[in-house]
Amino acid sequence: MLLNKKILLCVTGGIAVYKAVALVSKLSQAGADVKVIMTESAKEFVTPLTFQAMSRNDVFFDTFDEKKSSVIAHIDLADWADLVVVAPATANVIGKLANGIADDMVTTTLLATQAEVWIAPAMNVHMYENKAVIRNITTLHEDGYKFIEPSEGFLACGYVGKGRLEEPEKIVELITERFTTSKYLPLSGKKVVITAGPTRERIDPVRYVSNFSSGKMGYAMAEAAVKLGAETVLISGPVGLDKPAGVTVIDIESAAEMFEAVRTQFDDAAIVIKAAAVADYRPREIQPQKMKKQVGDSVIELERTTDILKTIGSMKTKQILVGFAAETENAVGYGIGKLESKNLDYIIVNDVTDPDAGFGKDTNVVTLLSKNGTHKPFRAMPKKELAILLLETIIKEESDQLNDR
Repeated sequence: MLLNKKILLCVTGGIAVYKAVALVSKLSQAGADVKVIMTESAKEFVTPLTFQAMSRNDVFFDTFDEKKSSVIAHIDLADWADLVVVAPATANVIGKLANGIADDMVTTTLLATQAEVWIAPAMNVHMYENKAVIRNITTLHEDGYKFIEPSEGFLACGYVGKGRLEEPEKIVELITERFTTSKYLPLSGKKVVITAGPTRERIDPVRYVSNFSSGKMGYAMAEAAVKLGAETVLISGPVGLDKPAGVTVIDIESAAEMFEAVRTQFDDAAIVIKAAAVADYRPREIQPQKMKKQVGDSVIELERTTDILKTIGSMKTKQILVGFAAETENAVGYGIGKLESKNLDYIIVNDVTDPDAGFGKDTNVVTLLSKNGTHKPFRAMPKKELAILLLETIIKEESDQLNDR
């Protein structure tokens, strides 16, 4: 549920820094993109290299060390984050933040961000109960900061009491809950219909006309829609994939069956995504018995199947209609033509000859085209990651129309 969520972790100086290492590891395993800022004191406990290895991102600690000349690091990080977590948060950083002091990389970034900031204190029990610390925490509460209360237990200083940094597993659980409330599920209450995989057009009882589609991209789109809160219906051709959790799957075989299923699910859909590779032609006659091998050549007469995308394009009212187009040349050019001729809102095009994009691959390279003229390319990445980014882009651009559904 944290796939592609951008978490900025600010690590300040205390023995609980070792727990912050585990926190980065668990957030990364949950799919989050984690970046770390450290104070100089934090570096006395754990090296930046440790956090770099866990997050697979650069670690920041010097306000004046600009790793990219095109941006100001602390502003770029402040704007990048979906959520900022200060863990462990010492009495020192809590006092600085409460009083608007910005004298290092952590505090300048904290004052610059517009994202939510969560603070996870860790300190000696008597420090935590000190009136000045309580006053600073109260100020930050009133300013809208959220606190992850420390737990009680044996402290590094030898005392037993409140002041232990909350366990990494619990912090990850809280962050996951934050991103799964309706506020962070933009498709909550919306129905999304997705088609995936190939169709098979029977020649006789043992042969058929089909294509190489694996269904992986469509299934990834279905998983992404569920993660974003949608009631998701997946109309699937014959594939060898496990059914995604939380998705209603309608299994079909032929283009005619797929068209009927789409038509049935279409009226109350907010978004319809046609990722299936539907056969353009089918045998005009299906032989009731296996065709026997003959001397010489044989001819099978084909007829057109229904152009499902064009047909529902002519039917749509408030639905957001998204097509896919797998091409072997001039993908963007052909995509623009299909976008217009089929009355689509978006089309996602790719060149299947690209080594990172062909049928059956776990990665894809695509360009998102919109009726408004947007051309947004997406680099090679895993299809599950790409599906989230594609849906989030569409949701952002169509927020007004989705609110009307």
